[in-house]
Amino acid sequence: MMIRFTKMHGLGNDFVVIDGVRRQVRLTPDHVRFLAHRRLGVGCDQVLMVEPPTDPSRAAFRYRIFNADGNEVEQCGNGARCFAVFVRDQGLTGETRIPVETAAGLITLQVEADGQVTVDMGPPRLTPWEIPFEADKAAPWYTLMVNDRALEIGAVSMGNPHAVLRVDNVRTAEVARLGPAIEGHPRFPRRVNAGFMEVVSPTHIRLRVYERGAGETLACGTGACAAVVAGRIQGLLEDRVNVDLPGGRLVIQWAGREDDPVFMTGPATSVFTGTIEL
Repeated sequence: MMIRFTKMHGLGNDFVVIDGVRRQVRLTPDHVRFLAHRRLGVGCDQVLMVEPPTDPSRAAFRYRIFNADGNEVEQCGNGARCFAVFVRDQGLTGETRIPVETAAGLITLQVEADGQVTVDMGPPRLTPWEIPFEADKAAPWYTLMVNDRALEIGAVSMGNPHAVLRVDNVRTAEVARLGPAIEGHPRFPRRVNAGFMEVVSPTHIRLRVYERGAGETLACGTGACAAVVAGRIQGLLEDRVNVDLPGGRLVIQWAGREDDPVFMTGPATSVFTGTIEL
């Protein structure tokens, strides 16, 4: 089948976005891997699908996310910002406030006057069984044995699981070595995104993320949210934090109570459109 797509990115975290509203599109894991391949396909970290909502009374669209390895995942914050820009650019909606279904629940996208997008990511999930993470009870940090080393991590779900490791310097952090080992750690039964966080000040962090099923990416929106939540719980950060990722800056806000939503603001960019045969 021939499909139209738009290549987009949020701070360098790049996506192939497909309109499944005006035409039904069914992607297999092989299709996703082909689209994501940077030599044989279009090339991306994730493939995003826009579909009609299952409950039109609650949401305008359904938002589905497929990692480069072909697996469908629950949430992607940078992708959510691109989703908002895509549905407006494609004439699928003219609204600036867009409620969207995800596999992790309902989120709300707000297109700001300057073109940036604020995403209400909902409250973080901190109970181990919700993340999911094997631990007896929720705690500010946990000891995780990785390659015979004891690492202190925060564990947070933003609709997808994150392990946040504090480091002295993100530039020298062992992302390539520790990232895969943390991602596949047996205490995370659905695997996990591994964040490496340098605290510059209570309102500023630097972050690199090794994403589950994609490897290290230039930016990770849910990873930025999870890092700020973990830092707030550990008493390191204030309620509004600038998060510098390799691809650029996001602004994350969280009031600090478990039932408070996390807000993420940042850009989304369309790169090109095309047609490809699957």
